[in-house]
Amino acid sequence: MELRHLRYFIAVAEELHFTRAAERLHIGQPPLSHAIQMLEADVGAQLFERSKRWVRLTEAGKLFLQDARHILALSEQASETARRAQRGETGELRIGFTFSTPFTPLFAAVINGYRQQYPDVTLTLREMATNKQLEALSQHSLDVGFIRPPEGGELARGVSSPLRFKTLREDPLVVVLPTTHALAKKKKVPMQDLAQLPFIMYPPSAGTGIYPHILRLCHAAGFAPRVTQEANDASTIIGLVAAGCGISILPGSFYTIHFDGICYRPVADAGATTSLLLAQRKDEVSPLVAAFVGLAAELA
Repeated sequence: MELRHLRYFIAVAEELHFTRAAERLHIGQPPLSHAIQMLEADVGAQLFERSKRWVRLTEAGKLFLQDARHILALSEQASETARRAQRGETGELRIGFTFSTPFTPLFAAVINGYRQQYPDVTLTLREMATNKQLEALSQHSLDVGFIRPPEGGELARGVSSPLRFKTLREDPLVVVLPTTHALAKKKKVPMQDLAQLPFIMYPPSAGTGIYPHILRLCHAAGFAPRVTQEANDASTIIGLVAAGCGISILPGSFYTIHFDGICYRPVADAGATTSLLLAQRKDEVSPLVAAFVGLAAELA
């Protein structure tokens, strides 16, 4: 049974006249009659009663007509779904983001903009550290990711990597200090002023891109940070600073977290910035990813 045979059947059922149905279908009457006979043989039931003057649907034909119309509608729906998927208008897009990403206005703008333009695409959002996102992208369990520069400058530039990176914005690194701390009086804080202070940082196992960057800044200033407390969550780190457990360095996007007893001061040293990157696979062909990356680049 072919879809065209169903179309032929529906035309005859609606016209109840083989000649008019053949004209409607732009085919000859003999091929149409033959196609209906083949359809009845495939179905195993007589669909039409025929005489020289009239054509009528049998009871089997009346029931078959309902299903035939439904089958053709499903066929068209399936085709349209495939076409929309090809245009990137439907499907699922799996998006990773670091802990600091939601605090950047750009993230909300991209997500909201994409939802408005492609309302039928399901967005699955996953909070993951940078290194975890890179693994997930390589394993095809993530489609695109908002990350901070990973450890190793060559990877961040996309050299010898299966991934492609696009810089969306630059954020200053800021020192998180108790408001009562002497350094809080400065507009900017040099890294060397932090040499003797206790640090609160993400644990190395968290896989964040900012951890190795902070270490490099400390070493460039001539010291190794004295890490006395670790926490996996930025809000916890900020709360520990407020509790007097030490100081920390975070992306400037965390300015939006207002916490009694703490303040943020930009790091004065050169290179004390962190990029927000959008990562995807180099061999990615999904139109959903292409549309998302294009929108992010447009809004960046």
